[in-house]
Amino acid sequence: MGIRDMIKTAGSKAELAITAPKNNEDEMALGNRFFAALGLPLRGRWSDCKPKLMGHLHQYGTECLIVDDAHDLSLEHLMFIKELTDQGRLQYDHPLGLCLVAAGRGTTIPLKETLDQPDVTWLQFRRRLDKLEPFCRIAGHTSEEVREILVALETVYRQLFPQLNLRRWSGSIYNWLTQPVLDPTNSGRVTMDYLMKLVTTALEWTYQAGETDVRGERLQFAAELLVLRRDTLQVIDGAGPSVETPRSAPTEPGSANGTERDLQTVPSSGQQNTTKTVEDQVQTSKTSKCTFLGEVSIDLKRFADSGVALVECPDCSRTRSLSEHKGVLRFPSHDRRKMQTPVTSKRWAARGKTGWDLVEG
Repeated sequence: MGIRDMIKTAGSKAELAITAPKNNEDEMALGNRFFAALGLPLRGRWSDCKPKLMGHLHQYGTECLIVDDAHDLSLEHLMFIKELTDQGRLQYDHPLGLCLVAAGRGTTIPLKETLDQPDVTWLQFRRRLDKLEPFCRIAGHTSEEVREILVALETVYRQLFPQLNLRRWSGSIYNWLTQPVLDPTNSGRVTMDYLMKLVTTALEWTYQAGETDVRGERLQFAAELLVLRRDTLQVIDGAGPSVETPRSAPTEPGSANGTERDLQTVPSSGQQNTTKTVEDQVQTSKTSKCTFLGEVSIDLKRFADSGVALVECPDCSRTRSLSEHKGVLRFPSHDRRKMQTPVTSKRWAARGKTGWDLVEG
């Protein structure tokens, strides 16, 4: 997300961002990524194209090369990058900034073992690193930053949820997402992707229930799905375990607008606690057939022109991809859909007396 923001601000040619090649240690694989990012075809032999790359970078005014997933770079890749930046300085007097974005775990610094080798090549590489902060670590958000993000999200979703108040749950959300069971090396930090997944999931359930503010129990249940059930296998079609989203239910006075102390955090450690929580929420039921099947009265020309083959059962909301057979569309016999999560894909659905129409969300 940070790389994307930089490119939008500086321009795609000034900040040239690529992803490191995987399972291909040849320098040509990396060079091909640079050519593709510039929008140039890689034609002919690599030995002829290679010397021209820096000329193209100089022509486009590229100031910085950003390589994401840099932990996948090979020795050949790194040596090619050094050669490329050397050429920029010597032939074009064009300094190129270099940012290698790598993923690591714990206290390990990616690529440092390679750059610490005694060879002259890596000594020269190390000398070009930033003098004060050669290695920067992107930590997760603090509890204060989580609160600021939630305040911003209240503004973003204000039109859909006029009474939305996420900030009151900031402490609970921070505690839920920093449990060691989620990532033993990441305790004490909250990443943006997990925070957004938690909030948007709870808001989807809130919108489906027609409510104007999110309930604490919805947020907690979404956190439990993220933290405790990330390895749970879901059977989408056919018989198997399923998880129903929390439904609106009568609660005692004050529970809907409760505070953080009303909620207990997710168990932080121990496989027994994790398994027990998952088993408590997984329900296995006998498969039951839906009563809707047979011909679907959608105009075949409209159906073909739409390019959408997904059709929703009007009884249980299960979706199937249909095709015309002998001049009709026919919905097959199917098991009743047990999952109550909202369907957001574009599909044909029956809407009262108006017949079948395309819907999304």
